[in-house]
Amino acid sequence: KIYYAQSLQKSCQYEPAMKASFTVDSPTLKEKVVKLQAAIKYDEDDLPGAKSMVEQCASDDPDTENNLGCLLVKEKRYAEACKKFNAAMNVKGYQPHLSYNIALCHYYMKQYALALKNIADIIEKGIREHPELSVGMQTEGIDVRSVGNSMTLHETALVEAFNLKAAIEYQLKNFEGAQEALTDMPPRSEEELDCVTLHNQALMNMDSSPTTGFEKLQFLLQQNECPPETFGNLLLLYVKHQYFDQAADVMAENTHLTFKMDPYLYEYLDAIIVQQSSPEEAFRRFDDIANRHTDNLRKITKLVQECRQNNDEDAVKKAVNEYDEALEKYIPVLMAQAKIYWDKTNYNMVEKIFRKSVEFCNEHDSWKLNVAHVLFMQENKYKEAIGFYEPIVKKHYDNILSVSAIVLANLCVSYIMTSQNEEAEDLMRKIEKEEEQMGYEDPERKIYHLCIVNLVIGTLYCAKGNFEFGITRVIKSMEPYSKKLGMDTWHYAKRCFLGLIENLAKHMIMVRDVVLQDCIQFLEHAELYGKNVACRIAPPLSSATIHEGKNTVTYEARLIKGLLLLVCDL
Repeated sequence: KIYYAQSLQKSCQYEPAMKASFTVDSPTLKEKVVKLQAAIKYDEDDLPGAKSMVEQCASDDPDTENNLGCLLVKEKRYAEACKKFNAAMNVKGYQPHLSYNIALCHYYMKQYALALKNIADIIEKGIREHPELSVGMQTEGIDVRSVGNSMTLHETALVEAFNLKAAIEYQLKNFEGAQEALTDMPPRSEEELDCVTLHNQALMNMDSSPTTGFEKLQFLLQQNECPPETFGNLLLLYVKHQYFDQAADVMAENTHLTFKMDPYLYEYLDAIIVQQSSPEEAFRRFDDIANRHTDNLRKITKLVQECRQNNDEDAVKKAVNEYDEALEKYIPVLMAQAKIYWDKTNYNMVEKIFRKSVEFCNEHDSWKLNVAHVLFMQENKYKEAIGFYEPIVKKHYDNILSVSAIVLANLCVSYIMTSQNEEAEDLMRKIEKEEEQMGYEDPERKIYHLCIVNLVIGTLYCAKGNFEFGITRVIKSMEPYSKKLGMDTWHYAKRCFLGLIENLAKHMIMVRDVVLQDCIQFLEHAELYGKNVACRIAPPLSSATIHEGKNTVTYEARLIKGLLLLVCDL
């Protein structure tokens, strides 16, 4: 009977599980029944009910301390919960699941080093005592069979530990480390995966396989039990990939889940969806949300100052963390507001919106980067743009290839437009040196940073009407073709060639024959080396397929070459 009740609880049938637990009348099982009833109440988010059940258990039972700790985690009292878990471990000795609970508390308190220490202990113990679980084999490329969802795997807490490690690496922006943590866990077939692992796989691999990621999140949403973050993450990803209708449909179909969402996230998503039909109404909604965020940020700023005056270091740390969390919620709202005017190319208004937020965001990297972009796009504020781009680049100067290629390109263009050619050349030499070094370490890897910088500079000259110099720069930037021809670089290059053809067709410019011959030669090289280089990626949820033969640089290079021959009558 108790096993039946436990099965119902695990399958999220809480009411039948509670009824089944009442049918267990054995005095020897009374303690187990109370614990099960507490777990059912806990899963139903009935925390007072769960607490009353836990308090009926023996106070000297280590499980009681553990269960009280779990309740404190739900109440977001992580430091107190951590003490409870440590107390339980002192009585029971080292237990992987208790160590995981402690790591989880440190994770919520953003004490990632302490969390990773506990995770490392769990993994080390699992590898030492159970080598048959094949930890890390998948990452090393060894083909291993599934270990299944055995009791041994459950007792090691390895799955939970690796999922938490992936979450920490993801928060620290170490996306490769996050993916590696997921492949390091004991191998299981896809149908054997738990909902948390499936959710994390979808998120961590979204950039490389978005279609599969969406499928996994949609599948999880249809299950009885899924991580509470699934709903919000799926909606955010729909919005990111501009599937606004799907986001609206999912919200309408799962109204019961919207009540469990962070109110700010719900309002943000609602405003994004409204923006597609009424940008003005969306801007008003974003403004209301932003005003509430700024009021909250001012209150927390005041609290930080008071704590510093009282020399309360713990309170200062807590308040600063609270401020950082509030700021991370405010930034997306601010960017969504700015994007409404960015899409209308009203860059002056975008700049005004950013200036209003300078009080809170002046140290935030995303804010500084977007301010730099909007100043750059106005074409008369290159000097001001340099003031924002330079600190971003200098921050990563020792590892300059970690900076986005477009940021480096825009900084070089800004230098050129303000007659600081030496600075532009120094930066390009630095990029070239790092690319050469990386080329020695990994000869097969394609690196496009310097190529994109030169392409953007070439595009600038083409846009200003100096096609001869601009096109020549574009052609030189693509050498050697075997290493520089890629989807992104071809995107920039073909725009310059199409601009050249358009201006030639309208008889607006004259270009020397030698330059036209160079153009034909370049397109022939692109045709030769571009057979396996795609021009675009199909949208993740699109039913339309892109013709494989037409989706290559070879195909587009032939078309452009044909147009150029036609226009020039060569």
